[in-house]
Amino acid sequence: MGKRRLESAIQSFCSSNDDEVTFDVRWRPFQLSTELPSGKGVNKLAYYHSKFGKERTEAMIPYMKQVAHKEGIDMKYGGYIGNTLDSHRLIWMAQMEGGSKLQDLVVEEIFKAYFEKEQSLGDVSVLKQCAEAAGMSQSSIDTLLSPNSTLGKEETLVEMHDYRTNYKCTGVPFFIFNEGKHTLSGAQPPEELSFVFETLINADDA
Repeated sequence: MGKRRLESAIQSFCSSNDDEVTFDVRWRPFQLSTELPSGKGVNKLAYYHSKFGKERTEAMIPYMKQVAHKEGIDMKYGGYIGNTLDSHRLIWMAQMEGGSKLQDLVVEEIFKAYFEKEQSLGDVSVLKQCAEAAGMSQSSIDTLLSPNSTLGKEETLVEMHDYRTNYKCTGVPFFIFNEGKHTLSGAQPPEELSFVFETLINADDA
């Protein structure tokens, strides 16, 4: 939802501003549940029950589905949930190969897989499908996701630690604007994001 609202804010801001504004969206790694096993993982709904409680989960899901639907997302809560480190390595590799544009395409496919298709991001076969659908080169996919590959692992873990520490980030979505000049937590409405854009541009012009 944070991604959709950011995209909406950028589109609206660019269409209503005469001055040319350039946006470069970068995705940084963050893990909420580092203890999850790799591979297929565990039952998603059972995991949510254990983490949040059954009553809270059952109250949360209909609300989240409704909010997501307004953003054009058919959010589902079935399937399995696995460790996401390999997905972050893949996102890192996409940036290395094709910059922010390819990285964003990979993130889009990963989000669809997890939130709408009930697929586990700990499953390497799922990540391969996401990378292929986004247009990553087969050589990059094979190299990164081959058995026992650690390509990008150190870089991802360092980046994860640095961003969590430097910005005291404890949850997502978490937006960092203009290399830390402003931060914003939560899936904020497009209007709030546009306000930040305007504030930063005016500050730069001052």
